[in-house]
Amino acid sequence: MGRLSRSARHCTRRSTIAFDKRAAKSFIRINERIRAREVRVIDENGEQLGILPPFEALRTARERGLDLVEVSPTAVPPVCRIQDYGRYLYEKEKSERAARKRQKVITLKEVKFSVTVDEHDYQTKKNQAVRFLGEGDKVKASLRFRGRQMAHRELGYKIINRLIQDIGDAGVVEFMPRMEGTILHAILAPGRKETPKPKTPPAAQA
Repeated sequence: MGRLSRSARHCTRRSTIAFDKRAAKSFIRINERIRAREVRVIDENGEQLGILPPFEALRTARERGLDLVEVSPTAVPPVCRIQDYGRYLYEKEKSERAARKRQKVITLKEVKFSVTVDEHDYQTKKNQAVRFLGEGDKVKASLRFRGRQMAHRELGYKIINRLIQDIGDAGVVEFMPRMEGTILHAILAPGRKETPKPKTPPAAQA
């Protein structure tokens, strides 16, 4: 068999380095990196090949054009699978991306009030809070006291407590109203959505 050209050797080396970096990133031992004295081997079809020395299991994998991947390092002996490691990583990354897309990122939305808030503005802010909670986000209801308003903090507490009551089952209080400097605030989290109970069919008349 002829020797590889310099460019071919360079490409092979680059692909090997990239392959090793992907393996190191995933913390999975493959091929020559498997250090156990013996391993339990499963082939690409899910068939048990028994307990083998790693070099023999790797030789079997190489004969099939595949890799030896340690899938359960804490087992005794460790379990290894013969498979295409590049494809395994691709499928793993693909499923992780899909899981991240399905995952809801909870953010904290703020709704600001004032001591002199009028009824229309209050209702608008309350509806905003209910909408944010319905979308799965948390809500920070805050109210800033200005100047002499600090002498009438009970008015601010009254507004925030009213909001908590009006929101009802749409939210649960995560932090009760409290003062920080000149700002009164409370934090609400989305309320638990109850699973509708199945309707019981009416009893058949005799």
